[in-house]
Amino acid sequence: MDFVKLNEKVWDKNVETGYVWTQPVSSQEVMKAKNGEWNIVMTPTKAVPKEWFPERMEGKDVLCLASGGGQQGPIMAALGANVTVFDNSQEQLNQDIMVAKRDGLKIKTVQGDMRDLSVFEDASFDLIIHPWSNGYIDNVLPVWEEAYRVLRSGGVLISGFANPIEYIFDLKNLNEGKFVVRHKIPYSDLTSISEEELKELVLDQGEGIIFDHTLEDQIGGQIKAGFLIGGFYEDIGGSALDEYINSSIATKAMKL
Repeated sequence: MDFVKLNEKVWDKNVETGYVWTQPVSSQEVMKAKNGEWNIVMTPTKAVPKEWFPERMEGKDVLCLASGGGQQGPIMAALGANVTVFDNSQEQLNQDIMVAKRDGLKIKTVQGDMRDLSVFEDASFDLIIHPWSNGYIDNVLPVWEEAYRVLRSGGVLISGFANPIEYIFDLKNLNEGKFVVRHKIPYSDLTSISEEELKELVLDQGEGIIFDHTLEDQIGGQIKAGFLIGGFYEDIGGSALDEYINSSIATKAMKL
């Protein structure tokens, strides 16, 4: 199964149905950002600390990696950054294009696979914003390696991703608030569940193909790529686990 192509189609459809991570910022939010009042999220609810960003965004080269949807990119552009939004879904990119036209922003969009940033030269960006999206690829290590390559010295990578604890549980039971431990990590919709479950729980529901990675690959992978981890916080994950543990993670990684 070509999960990259399938996930592209799923996110194109998500734009049509108005899924929360496809809803672009409003003109009012863009205007507030231009006036210095802004925030962005990488996880369901918590805003990224302002101190994780450069003190001045004007003129900074920013890559919003697997970050289409007209959310993070327009805010960065409103702050004066030179923004490139890279995403697998053209419809998600179209949300950024729409906001840019609507509010007079300059945003470049590029469609592609987050594991391959060969369209960008080494040391092209000062900041990379990478919200919860690497759960849609089978191997996260190339993402960290490519991010490190395209960042300049002193650059920052801000990422959001899932705590793998959520994926040890049987999905159908978890959706009903029941905790049945079933899976080993790393998790893959393609190998961790049966073909029948894949059809029932994923394909028939219009969901993307999900993978979950070990913390060793998520955090250790950033360190192995050359980054220094300089910030960390947790947030809810949007499942029944929220009553017991925050299952989303955000990190600030720096290229020295």
